[in-house]
Amino acid sequence: MMLIPTHHFRDIERKPEYLQPEKCAPPPFPGPAGTMWFIRDGCGIACAIVTWFLVLYAEFVVLFVMLIPSRDYVYSIINGIVFNLLAFLALASHCRAMLTDPGAVPKGNATKEFIESLQLKPGQVVYKCPKCCSIKPDRAHHCSVCKRCIRKMDHHCPWVNNCVGENNQKYFVLFTMYIALISLHALIMVGFHFLHCFEEDWTKCSSFSPPTTVILLILLCFEALLFLIFTSVMFGTQVHSICTDETGIEQLKKEERRWAKKTKWMNMKAVFGHPFSLGWASPFATPDQGKADPYQYVV
Repeated sequence: MMLIPTHHFRDIERKPEYLQPEKCAPPPFPGPAGTMWFIRDGCGIACAIVTWFLVLYAEFVVLFVMLIPSRDYVYSIINGIVFNLLAFLALASHCRAMLTDPGAVPKGNATKEFIESLQLKPGQVVYKCPKCCSIKPDRAHHCSVCKRCIRKMDHHCPWVNNCVGENNQKYFVLFTMYIALISLHALIMVGFHFLHCFEEDWTKCSSFSPPTTVILLILLCFEALLFLIFTSVMFGTQVHSICTDETGIEQLKKEERRWAKKTKWMNMKAVFGHPFSLGWASPFATPDQGKADPYQYVV
């Protein structure tokens, strides 16, 4: 059997004797349909809670320190609607990214019966994960936190307490985009508020005392600047990864490309859905990725 020069560990996985299907127990009985996907990881849960707390803190400062005390009602209404809409979409995207199965391979399916049912042709290669005893599709990698093999796994993100993979990459991209937008919006409003307070009496530009107002605004400014930089970089790397059709792990390991090359537009539609529509920007629209074979093998 001819080996393709890739990562050493996958070279080992290619050896027929490595499969050892007799050592794999039958896969567990699948849970009821519609079972929610949730990773029980303490660090990830804590990071997700911190994420929500920071967004809600920004909501509090924007509404009760800057907008509601303002005497410019048109300014307050317009900015309040825009900021709350973006914050809602950011949190909705976070929930979808966290609670959507990223593309987990069925656990424990590397059994003799399952391998025989694949009816592999001579020269076809299958991968077996020794940790979750699963037959891995091409481009799948094992996540030590999720304890599953994930199709087209990009990375595990503790901030969404989940892997970013084939099925939830859209929601993660939207999450980073909307967080970047509300961070930028908050920074702009903080700048205008400081200018307004310097020109007017500090006691009249907020319902809080001047020292409390300054502290709340500085904390929000620091939070917004930090998240703007972080999420903008993440958004850019994710879009680049989608356009090049190469996950973060594949770039890190410098794995040899064994899949068909497509245009950047086709790669975007594969993640966000066919065809292009406003649903691309909605965390409530599940992308139609077409009927792809969940098990692809190298010949």
